[in-house]
Amino acid sequence: MRPKVLLVEDSTSLAILYKQYVKDEPYDLFHVETGREAKAFIERNVPQLIILDLKLPDMFGEEILDWINENQIPSAVVIATAHGSVDIAVGLLQKGAKDFLEKPIKADRLKTSIDLHLKQAKLEHLVDDIENKFDRKRFQGFIGSSLPMQAVYKTIDSVAPTTASVFIIGESGTGKEVCAEAIHKESQRKNSAFVAINCGAIPKDLMESEIFGHVKGAFTGATADRKGAASLAHGGTLFLDELCEMELEMQKKLLRFLQTGTFTPLGGTKELKVDVRIICATNRDPLLEVEEGRFREDLYYRVHVVPVEMPPLRERGNDIITLAKHFLKIYAKQDNKNFSSIHKDAEVMMKKYAWPGNVRQLQNIIRNIVVLNNEAKLTVDHLPAQITRAKPVAKTSQPQREAMQNHAVSNETPYQEPTHAPSSQIVQGDGSPQGISELPKNQETQNAFEQPSESQSGTKPQSIRPMWQVERETIQNAIDYCDGNVLNAAVLLELSPSTVYRKKQAWESEDESNPA
Repeated sequence: MRPKVLLVEDSTSLAILYKQYVKDEPYDLFHVETGREAKAFIERNVPQLIILDLKLPDMFGEEILDWINENQIPSAVVIATAHGSVDIAVGLLQKGAKDFLEKPIKADRLKTSIDLHLKQAKLEHLVDDIENKFDRKRFQGFIGSSLPMQAVYKTIDSVAPTTASVFIIGESGTGKEVCAEAIHKESQRKNSAFVAINCGAIPKDLMESEIFGHVKGAFTGATADRKGAASLAHGGTLFLDELCEMELEMQKKLLRFLQTGTFTPLGGTKELKVDVRIICATNRDPLLEVEEGRFREDLYYRVHVVPVEMPPLRERGNDIITLAKHFLKIYAKQDNKNFSSIHKDAEVMMKKYAWPGNVRQLQNIIRNIVVLNNEAKLTVDHLPAQITRAKPVAKTSQPQREAMQNHAVSNETPYQEPTHAPSSQIVQGDGSPQGISELPKNQETQNAFEQPSESQSGTKPQSIRPMWQVERETIQNAIDYCDGNVLNAAVLLELSPSTVYRKKQAWESEDESNPA
C-alpha cells in the first residue's frame, strides 16, 4: 500500500506545482485548502506525513498542529512557511513538528524532505510493531516501555530463576529496590520473605546487629535476643542497598557470610546457617570504590556476578510522560482533584529536563502539583522553575563527552550563545528542539571532527587532499556526531539541510554503483 502525504495549502497553483514535482514518486500526495478539510481528511485516512501551511483561510496552521498533538495522531508534520515566518516555524518544532520548508519550495528540497520523513515513519512503525509484539509497558512494579527498560526486563527474566548474585547499579531514584523486588517475585523464592537493608542509613555500630542479629546482653540495651535480616530472609532474598556505604570491617564479615552461608549473631557463640539469595545495589561506581580502597575487591567479585544497570530517567524517552501520567492519575484520585491529562507543551518541557533525582523526583513534583492546584490539565505554568528554566540535557556518547571535556580543559574557552535564530535550535530524534548549547557550535564542537590547520598546529602538512574528500569526511563526521540526524548536522555545518541530504544521497549512490 502506497504511503499517503497530505498537503494543506490554500494556494491551488502552488499545490498543482508541488504535485507535478512528485508525480513520479512512490507515494500519493493529497491536497486540501482549509483547516477544516484537513481535519476531516486526517480523521478518515491518517496520512504518514502532513505538509502544513501556516496561514490558512479558516485558521492558523499552529491550530492544526495542536489538534494533531492533542489527539495523538501518528503523523509526521512538516511546516511550509514563507521567509518572514521562519522564526515561527522554528518555534513550532517545540510542539512536535519534524521540519520546515521555506517557500517557494524547490522540487529537490520537497522530494528529499518527503522521502526522509516517510522513511522515518516506516522505521518508527516497524519499531512500534516490534515493541507491541515483544515489549512490555508494565513489569513487576516497573512502568515504561523504552528500550533501556526492555533490556532491564530481559535481564530480570534471565537471572531471576537462577541462584546467581545480582549487583544493581544506578543513580538514586532509578528504582534499584523495585528491580530487586522484581527479581525476587520472578524467582522460585517468591513465596518467601524479601528483606531490604539500606547500608547507608544504618550507623556502622549497628550494622552487624541489623544483618546478623544479636543475643541478649551483647551490648548495652540488648535486653533480648533479636534476629537479623539474614535470619528473617531465610528461604528468600536479602537486598543490601547502597552496599558501597558499608564499613570495610563489616564488608569482611559479609564476605565470609556469602562464601559459607553461615554467621554468628553479635555476642553469640553458636554459628547459624541460612539459605538466602543476596542482591546488592549501589549508586556509586563500584570499580572506582575498589580503586580508592573503600570497597573490598574480593567482595566486589563475589557480588558482581550478574550486573543490572538501571537507566536514568533522562534516557528513557516517552517513559517520562508515561510515569508522569501514572502519578498524576493516582494522586488526583487520592486527593479528589480534577487532573486528568498533561498539555503537550508541558510534556515537551518535561522530556527535555535532565531529572537528576530520576523517578523519585518526578513523583514528588507531580505530587506537589496535585496538592497545590486543581485544574483538568497539567500545563507549563504548573511546572517548577527548575524544569522550565533548565537547559535541555545533552545526549552525547561517552567518548564525545570525554573529548569535549578534555578540549575544554586544555583550551579554557568560555561558551557563548549564538545570536542567529534558525541555527539556535537543534532538533532531536523525537522532533523536539534542543538548545544549541547541547551541541555547541564553537571551537569545542568543530574540534570534535576537524583537524587543525597549518597555522593552528605550526607544522607544514605532509600532503594535500582533494576538497571533495575533505568535504565528505567533514559532513559524515558531523552526521555521526549528531547520531545520524542530518538536520542537526546541517545546522552545525551552517548548510541547508537539502544540500546535506543531496550530497549524502549522491555519495551513497556512488558507493552502491562502485562497490569496493
